[in-house]
Amino acid sequence: MRKIKRGIKVLLAGLILILIMLYFFQEKLIFLPTTLPQNYSFSFSQPFEEIFLTAEDGAILNGLHFKHKESIGTILYFHGNAGDLSRWGNIATFFVVRGFNVIVMDYRTYGKSSGTLSEEALFNDAQMFYDYTLDHYREENIILYGRSLGTGIASKLASKNQPQQLILESPFYSMQDLAKKRFPFLPVKWLLKYQMLSHDYIQLAKCPISIFHGTDDTVVPYESGERLFNSLSIKQKRLITIPNGSHNNLVEFDAYREGIELVLGIDQSKRSDDK
Repeated sequence: MRKIKRGIKVLLAGLILILIMLYFFQEKLIFLPTTLPQNYSFSFSQPFEEIFLTAEDGAILNGLHFKHKESIGTILYFHGNAGDLSRWGNIATFFVVRGFNVIVMDYRTYGKSSGTLSEEALFNDAQMFYDYTLDHYREENIILYGRSLGTGIASKLASKNQPQQLILESPFYSMQDLAKKRFPFLPVKWLLKYQMLSHDYIQLAKCPISIFHGTDDTVVPYESGERLFNSLSIKQKRLITIPNGSHNNLVEFDAYREGIELVLGIDQSKRSDDK
């Protein structure tokens, strides 16, 4: 009996230790940044300016500002979880060649950006880049675009500002909801420091909302985006389903390319065939 009790105590102590480690090191599980040396030189096919903005706590956030000579609008783009601006800058050029200015930032610990991660810091940094965008362009011409992790950030911004529209690619209903699906055996509600309650934020948005999601997404299930869409009470909303699309390849599908040009108001008779 004593051995059994001792075994149970060891198991409980081990479980508690695991939960403590998950709480304090969850950034390592959630965020997948890559870093760049400060002297790294970006190179893209479209003209751009590299920018650095300083947060109130002293963190320095790196961004790219692509400028189109005859722009038809400006996209403030919040990228996905993995990589840095050396990758996401190339992805942003998809919109530049279609006539848009694009501003994209690297989150704290990504690329050349510094600072300590927290949900509040991510939102504050995003607002700082929104304010930077407002300094250069009219708000009615600003489009918020979030991809995967960036959908929670873009949704939060849309709830606090008045952009022209909000576009979400492969969004989650909430970070908490996504974590529960992945780790159903853990007390996620108590462990998770990053809630990102997108379903709450977008209820406060006063702009049209479009959601793109692939049916074969194994990172953020299609049902998550669909549930987010169904939670919206506004009339100006679209759910554009990409059959067979996964998490990182939607741009390869005609359904996405035609849908994004429809949402952005691009004349499809003049559409580009670049990839």
